[in-house]
Amino acid sequence: MQIGIVCYPTFGGSGVIATELGMYLARKGHKVHFITYSQPVRLDILEPNIYYHEVNVQDYPLFQYQPYELALSSKMVNVAMKYQLDLLHVHYAIPHAYAAYTAKNILKEKGINIPVVTTLHGTDITLVGKNPSYRPVVNFSINHSDLVTSVSESLRADTYDFFEINRAIEVIPNFVDLNLYTPDDPCRASFTSKGELIITHVSNFRKVKRINDVISIFERIQKEVPAVMLMLGEGPEKEKARMQAQDLGILEKVKFLGKTSEVERVLCISDLFLLPSEKESFGLAALEAMAAGVPVISSNTGGLPEVNEHGLTGFTADVGDVESMAAQALEILKDPEQHQRFKKAARQQAAKFSIDRVGPLYVDLYQRALKVGHA
Repeated sequence: MQIGIVCYPTFGGSGVIATELGMYLARKGHKVHFITYSQPVRLDILEPNIYYHEVNVQDYPLFQYQPYELALSSKMVNVAMKYQLDLLHVHYAIPHAYAAYTAKNILKEKGINIPVVTTLHGTDITLVGKNPSYRPVVNFSINHSDLVTSVSESLRADTYDFFEINRAIEVIPNFVDLNLYTPDDPCRASFTSKGELIITHVSNFRKVKRINDVISIFERIQKEVPAVMLMLGEGPEKEKARMQAQDLGILEKVKFLGKTSEVERVLCISDLFLLPSEKESFGLAALEAMAAGVPVISSNTGGLPEVNEHGLTGFTADVGDVESMAAQALEILKDPEQHQRFKKAARQQAAKFSIDRVGPLYVDLYQRALKVGHA
């Protein structure tokens, strides 16, 4: 198949999943065309069957905000015609689904009928999509896609609650490539020379991630067990977290590593992962930690309980309950035998979300989309 994939090219979960899916499909022999405004961060354009098409937005003085969705629709049309795409798979509803609807109708006038698959990832539904400025368009775009998927049962339920959807939404969960995670990486010594436990958090440091709770939980953990905290990512709450750690007198134990391409290696040397988010439609960061055999302490919001099974792969607690999360963390960390049991269960749970299991679900979806689109 000739597949067009539209995504945000950033470190966010939707961009990562779209990129990893495209590379999986390319390895299976499909030709995959990425259409976005810059090269996705995890995309290797030197791999066979991978193509990248940049969306250029011209800077006209007339426009206060440049019309990216118009340029995107035009690029979809051009790529679809030049490379005879079989379908478009757009990740994130805003503005990709609406731009794809426009492209589909332009192509239809040229005698080309191309199906559109839309995957909903989270913020496009639970936050941005609910904004009155976007809600009618999001609603319209979902209803006019040929097939629609969401990354969790929780997100599917939210979509039906927030919008007037008159079509089926399938759940195809996020996935992980287990081959990227090899335990016992020698880089552990780079962060701990005295045998401290390594606690990790990975995110975009937005308010919804409750970074202040991460620091508060770690502050309680390190009082009872020797530990260091590794913070991976960048975002608006990073400096506040640094100041909080300094005020608590633990800044020397909290290491801010910024954006790094070594996330898998860091997770593989971690002993515990913290994700106390206010909202997570899936919790990809938790799944990646579990793929490295790392138990997870998380909130019980959104799709997180579908990934992190309470009492099996880690523990969950109510949003903001740092006392319970710290107690749960210590329960795991203080008992080496139990810690190993959680680590093993985490890896086994992650295997259920392996790309080798989830990838074929998308291939089947595409085949059904071709039948729907050409009906």
